[in-house]
Amino acid sequence: MAQEVIWQGSSSFASGQTPYGFYDSDTQFSGSSNNSVDKFSDWAARRLGFPIMAVELQSGSFYACYEESITEYSAQVNQFNIKDNLLHLTGQATGSNVTHKKVTPTLGRTVSLSKQYGTEAGVGGDVDWKKGSITISSGSQEYDLNSLFADVSESGQAIEVKRVYYEGTPAMQRFFDPYATTGYGTLNMVEGFGFGNYSPAVSFTLMPIFEDLLRVQAIELNDSIRKSAYSFTLVNNKLRVFPNPEETHTLYFDYVKVADRDNPLVTEHSGSANVVSDFSNVPYDNMEYQFINDVGKQWIRKYGLALCKELLGIIRSKYGTIPIPGSDTTLDGDTLRSEAAAEKEALVAQLREMLEQTSRKALLEADKDEAEFLQEKLTKVPYPIYIG
Repeated sequence: MAQEVIWQGSSSFASGQTPYGFYDSDTQFSGSSNNSVDKFSDWAARRLGFPIMAVELQSGSFYACYEESITEYSAQVNQFNIKDNLLHLTGQATGSNVTHKKVTPTLGRTVSLSKQYGTEAGVGGDVDWKKGSITISSGSQEYDLNSLFADVSESGQAIEVKRVYYEGTPAMQRFFDPYATTGYGTLNMVEGFGFGNYSPAVSFTLMPIFEDLLRVQAIELNDSIRKSAYSFTLVNNKLRVFPNPEETHTLYFDYVKVADRDNPLVTEHSGSANVVSDFSNVPYDNMEYQFINDVGKQWIRKYGLALCKELLGIIRSKYGTIPIPGSDTTLDGDTLRSEAAAEKEALVAQLREMLEQTSRKALLEADKDEAEFLQEKLTKVPYPIYIG
């Protein structure tokens, strides 16, 4: 049976009566609790003047306004959460819904940034350092590594040479060097690592420790500057070796592919492209109505009332005046729409202000201020006096 145009004073919600059905299956929305859409419809109609005045809205109109109010609240909160958490969610898989979930800050972005420097320094990163070699000819000092090597192994792709060796790299990277002041030295190496009477040359210690990396780098630099009889210049992958080679032999080098190093789309999630990249694909969905607290539901009711007032104003604005016996009467459509716009704006501003006051940055600052105040307060507590 078709509904009357004028509100009759009651409603009975059934699934499918909202435009999108986002919350139709939520028992708090569709049931008979004080938070139901039917309770809202009755309350909103009374706030609009019923039963003293006729309210030209149907139950479906109230349902649509309440559904929109919930989605608006969800959108405002989720927009804030995206802004507050985007730094920590960038690069994560988009398949995991984070609505109503706590996002814990991590060092992931810091580590990701440091990997770029690690690639350049040869101590980590996402780009593989590869090894190559060319033949050094007796009496020839200059070599174009791109032309001599790329056609063989990298199909003509540009490479960038990172390190050059006259000989192959040693089987074991030394942790001690009697000539380097930053090294342990042979005797100190034996004692420091507890080798006892065993030679460190046959003992291997796997210790991925920052101090060890620094020591290895210092030893390599010392070898290059103080101990090496060979040197080179490398400009745009054009190599010039010193001294002039006296015999033909193989020269080894480490390199990276420029396309790999400069690729900004490298992902750590098994090659998947479905990762958070920006505001548009952070996996926040509509909030579940049952999980919104009473503070949030009160905001939703007020915003829903403003939407109902706006809709009623639109309906009454269809005709600016209507004739009555002996005169005309002016409807209040424009006034209702103006009031509704101001109320919606105020509610959104109030919600955004509250969200900003509870942002991660604001809470950390408040925690810092509280800790400093407590510390100052404790300094004024008198010390106890012990007797005996």
